[in-house]
Amino acid sequence: MRIFCSMLVAFLFFQNSQAQTRKVVADKIIGVVGDKIILQSDIKNSILDAQRQGQQVPENAECFVMEQALAQKALVLQAEKDSLVVSEEEIDGMLDNQVRQFIAMYGSKEALEQIAGRTVYQIKEDFRQNFRERRLAELMRNKIVANIKITPTEVKEYFDKIPTDSLMFYESELEIGEIVMYPKASRDLELYAIEELNDYKQQVESGKAKFETLASLYTDDPGSKNTGGMYQINRVEKQMDPAFISNAFRLREGQISPVFKSKFGYHIIQMVNRAGDDATVRHILRIPAITDTEVNASVEKLDSVRSDLLANKYDFGAAVSKFSESEESKFTGGMKQCGPGSYCTIDQLDKDLVVALKGLNPGDISKPLVYTDERGKKGVRLIFLKTRTEPHRENLKDDYNKVADRALEIKKMETVDKWFKSKIPTFHLVIDPQFASCNQLGIWMQSITKNQ
Repeated sequence: MRIFCSMLVAFLFFQNSQAQTRKVVADKIIGVVGDKIILQSDIKNSILDAQRQGQQVPENAECFVMEQALAQKALVLQAEKDSLVVSEEEIDGMLDNQVRQFIAMYGSKEALEQIAGRTVYQIKEDFRQNFRERRLAELMRNKIVANIKITPTEVKEYFDKIPTDSLMFYESELEIGEIVMYPKASRDLELYAIEELNDYKQQVESGKAKFETLASLYTDDPGSKNTGGMYQINRVEKQMDPAFISNAFRLREGQISPVFKSKFGYHIIQMVNRAGDDATVRHILRIPAITDTEVNASVEKLDSVRSDLLANKYDFGAAVSKFSESEESKFTGGMKQCGPGSYCTIDQLDKDLVVALKGLNPGDISKPLVYTDERGKKGVRLIFLKTRTEPHRENLKDDYNKVADRALEIKKMETVDKWFKSKIPTFHLVIDPQFASCNQLGIWMQSITKNQ
């Protein structure tokens, strides 16, 4: 039985907040672990949150969630005893990310606060303790399993126990590398994009047009075109382009930035509203047009790189480091990442890449190919097909790492279970009699019975 499971997080959190504000009369303490309490409303709200997210809830949902709650409280209690620390800065970062997701969901900070009936500050405080406990529980679990390893013998023993008809079936998987170059626009076309943005800025400032209307019509950013160029940003958010963040946080509410350049193209930004390090902005992106002249120059360059690779002047990873202009490839040696690793199925690849792969065998490098990336940016790339597996039933030769990962996770779960079995009797426990029939709580109930 898997005792530890991360607690459900509120998705439509404001109903949770309202429940906490109104405090139903029937609410009561239904569990205690050490000095940590569990309320009836905690269990009910977790189940409601799961239902709102479309999750299937079993008939014994209260038993299942109560087991999760007890496990989390036990891990938090031990984490505090072991002096594990979660900094307020880390919790603040988690809370900021959560609130940004909610703001994106409802369109603005004001809409969020109106729906929640709470200020952003109050919302964060409502979540603070829960986020702190979740993180402490995670750290404690990581400490419990930190030294757990798996041997090849254990992997084979695990695999041999799997019935043949239960072995997983894998579609064809590929490992694919890319070297990407982005053709640079001519200076004349860059100046034209700058003039367009200056004209949009003048139209808004003179009252001739609304910023969001112009963004919907003219921005080259597909991610914000349907929302009038709107984004929720944070001053310390590392995923955002530094030039974008720097220019945004110089603005007062309602002010529009001068035209500036980022790694994506040229922008203007309008500050909608700001609260400390969080802000709502609108922007218009113009990507200067790329002509055949610039594209052909990149094709010629990559054709030369391909010739050097085929002549073994350097390996693929070295070529990626030297020539690729894709930021992602710098951290992966040029290998595409699909899910947790570098093995991709056909349905995880863009359609241009799928077409390009048809003539390649493992070890081949394509000729330079012109394509448009997911941001609408034109590029040229070399494709390296490293490996391709055929559709097959799981086996240790082809799928050892996947089998080993599963076997290791099971071993970690068993280690956590053993930890609970040894630790539960040492905790002061109280569980409401309404959970007496929950089979999931057997070890918890047994400990209470022994200590009576």
